[in-house]
Amino acid sequence: MQFTIESRQLPNSSAGDSKPIIIEAMNPKDALSEFVRRNKSEVVSMATPAKGRESIATIKKNDAVYLVRVYEA
Repeated sequence: MQFTIESRQLPNSSAGDSKPIIIEAMNPKDALSEFVRRNKSEVVSMATPAKGRESIATIKKNDAVYLVRVYEA
């Protein structure tokens, strides 16, 4: 399956739109793990709702925190 991942820096999440990326993975958690590995960052928290909906995570990289959306492409 393919998952789209969008990330925005917090607290100013409306500034600096990011380009979504597509990651091949078996599930949203694996997609997020691959995103974190590629970006050399760490997961602070993740919420995965019922199947077919987007997952939301908070990622930390250096001194910045990002809101990340993971959903099927």
